Amino acid sequence: MSGVGKRLIPLLDRVLVEKLQPKKKTAGGVLLPESAISKLNEAKVVAVGPGSRTQDGKTVPPSCREGDHVLLPEFGGSAINVDGKELYLYRDDEILAKLE
Repeated sequence: MSGVGKRLIPLLDRVLVEKLQPKKKTAGGVLLPESAISKLNEAKVVAVGPGSRTQDGKTVPPSCREGDHVLLPEFGGSAINVDGKELYLYRDDEILAKLE
């Protein structure tokens, strides 16, 4: 994925993410039913723009960095297909939380 992040650089306060698939198996190998799989919209940050600008022209850095795991809203973002992978572009202020 690092190659994609270098070719596609978001502008301003945009954040490019790849949504993570929920686990369908436990660590012991037991398959989970669809109802037990969490519906969290978790994603990994692939690339980040330089940040938004204030009226003075100063740059405000984004709140997340490349490699962070973030929580996304249920709807929103712009879907982009790059090299057969589905990536999403969000504004920095649309991201709900950073997961640690």
